[in-house]
Amino acid sequence: MTILQAVILGIVQGLGEFLPISSSAHLVLIPWLFGWQDPGLTFDVALHMGTLLAVVIYFWRDWVSLLKGAISTKPSYERRIFWYLVFATIPGAAIGLALESKAETVFRNPLLIGVMLIVMGILLYLADRRRQLRTMDTMTFSDAILIGLSQALAIIPGVSRSGSTMTVARWLSLTREDAARFSFLMSTPIVMGAGILSMRHLQLTDINTAFIVGVITSFIIGILSISFLLRYLKTSDFKIFVGYRFLLGLAVIVIALFIR
Repeated sequence: MTILQAVILGIVQGLGEFLPISSSAHLVLIPWLFGWQDPGLTFDVALHMGTLLAVVIYFWRDWVSLLKGAISTKPSYERRIFWYLVFATIPGAAIGLALESKAETVFRNPLLIGVMLIVMGILLYLADRRRQLRTMDTMTFSDAILIGLSQALAIIPGVSRSGSTMTVARWLSLTREDAARFSFLMSTPIVMGAGILSMRHLQLTDINTAFIVGVITSFIIGILSISFLLRYLKTSDFKIFVGYRFLLGLAVIVIALFIR
């Protein structure tokens, strides 16, 4: 892998992890389209560690408040949301472990990715048409579990972890901004767990200049993506991302069936 390729993949990860367009799909499709050697799932997860650092730093005040609430014996909004995040993570972690081998092989199929980009785009569009009636402080335990279950679907590239969780949150009538915020907070434990598991395959020979540059790039772009999306959703909807998913999915299907 060249440094330029690592930078491009880092930018893709930083954008795709937080925008509802599927970072894992893009990390598979770009090497496939340009004929690059697939860097593999370990490098993908390493890039996820860059975006993990981004979300932790961006939301560090939130996490400090949530952790304080968790260790307190007094009922509070922070205590409730902390445990919602914990339990919402369990379905995604369990299914991710069960299907880890397929994530590295069967699911990295461009045709499947193209279809899932379109399908999840349609679902996001339909969910986003619902009225915005609720904020995070009205969330229930069942809301958190449903959002957590949707996160498990993201093991299939093209679904998008942030896209699936925001879609379900919008179906539950959460505001766009709070749907994104809960999704970002929930990414912390699941990405950390996936990174730790994947790093067991990492060897010192895998860590080179391109590897480090890719992770740093994903971190910087990740910070910018979070800031952009939270500001964007205050006044806009998800249509631009739905349109992008549809066009990209259609292009991938055509290329997979008729060109490659």
